[in-house]
Amino acid sequence: MASKAVELAAAQRDPSDASATATRAAEFRAGVRATFPLVVGAIPFGIIFGAVAVNSGLSAAAAQAMSLFVFAGSAQFIGAGLVAGGAGLAVIIVTTFVVNLRHALYSVSLAPHMKHLPQRWLLPLGFWLTDESFVVVIDRYAQHDRSPFKHWFFFGSAVFMYVNWQLCTFIGIRAGQAIPDPQSWGLEFALPVTFIGMLVPALRSRPVLLSALVAGAAALLLHGLPNQLGLMAAALLGVGAGVLARSREAKT
Repeated sequence: MASKAVELAAAQRDPSDASATATRAAEFRAGVRATFPLVVGAIPFGIIFGAVAVNSGLSAAAAQAMSLFVFAGSAQFIGAGLVAGGAGLAVIIVTTFVVNLRHALYSVSLAPHMKHLPQRWLLPLGFWLTDESFVVVIDRYAQHDRSPFKHWFFFGSAVFMYVNWQLCTFIGIRAGQAIPDPQSWGLEFALPVTFIGMLVPALRSRPVLLSALVAGAAALLLHGLPNQLGLMAAALLGVGAGVLARSREAKT
């Protein structure tokens, strides 16, 4: 009787439910696959952070908590350095906030695609937003296939990055006591190489190319500004140049 009831329920189930579930899973897996090359580039960065954090005076629990609740690589490195230098809590909070202001630009770009989502989606995805996930997610949203489940692609990318970062931080913490100077490994090259790999495929139009050139030149010229303000200024100038070029292109 029980087996017949199960068969009857399965027969009466709306086929669209199964199709939607399969589509969500496919989007999630696609997000993971698209993010995999960028995750590989982030592995040494995460390990070095864990080692640097404990060598800067943070406890293992505090270093892991920083990855769990801050989840922002560059801000975490700066925060660990400020802790080592004896900076106050207010200075650490303000500095990491300024460094992460670029995420506001990411959010502006993603907002039109995600405005229909409820808060239970927006809050975790906003927290998990990283440079790497932004690159693959904005590219997915640019594809005109009208899938209603593209946020599951974002979810797959974000979860993959988050879990990888936690594991790499843990490995770095465990190895930190045995490595007197983890930065001497010279693995920092992985991060700029990863960002170059993220940038090049996006250079598909003149406005984007101009935006990248202006941002790159500004970053070099303003490199000496304190608290990573040069990075934020370069991002704003790059975005401004891209918007101006796109508006002029639309008028011609």
